Amino acid sequence: MATELLSDADITDALTDLPDWNRSGDTITRTIEAPSFLDGIELVGKVAEVAEAADHHPDIDIRWRRVTFALSTHSAGGLTGRDIVLAREIDRLAAD
Repeated sequence: MATELLSDADITDALTDLPDWNRSGDTITRTIEAPSFLDGIELVGKVAEVAEAADHHPDIDIRWRRVTFALSTHSAGGLTGRDIVLAREIDRLAAD
């Protein structure tokens, strides 16, 4: 997966397919409210497996049932296709 920075237009286009994600500068975030604390932890575990396999790791904040994922390709200095791919995977896992 390429680690070239996405243009603002590319990011805007990608986010139209990721309506639960919000952009803040060089990061996109999504907060998911799980049915229970343990469900939130289970989701984090599933995301961790996918992230480890992709060698692309989100910042994760857990507050009881609320889990916030923040994505940015730090080595590239902003948002890349890797972030969009992982956001889609997080959405898929959250929908299961």
